[in-house]
Amino acid sequence: MSEDQLPKWNAQLKGIPPQEIIAWAIQHGQNPVVTTNFRPYEVAILHAVSDVDPNIPVIWCDTGYNTPNTYRHAEDLISRLGLNIKLYVPKQTVAHRDVVLGIPEVDNPLHKMFTEQVKLEPFKRAMKEHQPDVWFTNLRKGQTTFRDSLDILSLSNDGVLKVSPFFYWSDRELDDYLEKFRLPNEHKYFDPTKVLANRECGLHV
Repeated sequence: MSEDQLPKWNAQLKGIPPQEIIAWAIQHGQNPVVTTNFRPYEVAILHAVSDVDPNIPVIWCDTGYNTPNTYRHAEDLISRLGLNIKLYVPKQTVAHRDVVLGIPEVDNPLHKMFTEQVKLEPFKRAMKEHQPDVWFTNLRKGQTTFRDSLDILSLSNDGVLKVSPFFYWSDRELDDYLEKFRLPNEHKYFDPTKVLANRECGLHV
């Protein structure tokens, strides 16, 4: 799909139920994946995608710094939804990194290297191995300034079609979705590369 086609399709898909958007996107690709870090409200995209096709690879790039709650939440969802998890972790252990680097402050020049090690390198490795042409995410309007510039459909720098079925949904609407399907949420989440919730994670720019 070319970039000039996106406005037309975004206009047509706005207001369509997430599962219908997902089904539409699957028909326009050959090799879809969904990425997750099991942060708050990630359960919505995982439920919606697995509801349409439970065999879609679910790429989990685990930084190694998740809270115990997040790990328990992840294990619960993997079992509950039957997720086809593909786990990717940094090449260096947390214990080793804690000795030689630790978690640098955001304004420390070493923070860029830290982010590359714990998030970007595993993600790039995952995408290289899976070679997706459709990438389901749970990006939503209002999360960051950069994400506000996107839409339900957007293209990654590599030309992969990114699909965010819940892009225009509010927290309240997602809460109703989770209640409807009796799905758990997880709020004790920690991303060592972002620190602040409104900082971009680095995967989508």
